[in-house]
Amino acid sequence: MKNEHIWNDYIQSRKGIYGMIMPNQVSSNLISEANWMIRARCQSCEDLGMEVSPGDICYMDFGQAYLNEAGYQHFGLVVSICNKKALVVPMTSNAATYAKAWDPKTNPQGKKHLMRLPEIRGLYKKSVLFLNDIKFINTARIIRITGHLSVRCATFHEIKERLRTLLQV
Repeated sequence: MKNEHIWNDYIQSRKGIYGMIMPNQVSSNLISEANWMIRARCQSCEDLGMEVSPGDICYMDFGQAYLNEAGYQHFGLVVSICNKKALVVPMTSNAATYAKAWDPKTNPQGKKHLMRLPEIRGLYKKSVLFLNDIKFINTARIIRITGHLSVRCATFHEIKERLRTLLQV
């Protein structure tokens, strides 16, 4: 191999990085790396036999993240599609995060960047959206579609309104 020393340096560097990562994040990181190797050259999820639409709730791979960002494998709600990219809102079923989410009736002192979702077919736990983590992704990051929220329903319109308010647009 022509650049064997470069390859060996890279492997040693990665080994050191994985040694510093919290043990519970190692598998998520390795899965993200494998997903990236498989999907990085895909133009969209269509290359993988999927068609995604606004309102779809998907299991996706956000990849590596900084502190206070959604990363690795999480569910997310597709808000819109633009040129093979999806505008998505990451979500979690973490009970502590759900309890902190703002709700005008049950938690008016809650955090407004968190939005509780009603029961949705395909989701088996109470879930909350991270409105402040909205981002465009290549749809090839989508692993599978697990549910759908009609774009005509009141909840979807409320999500869009909460995003407008949060983003001040």
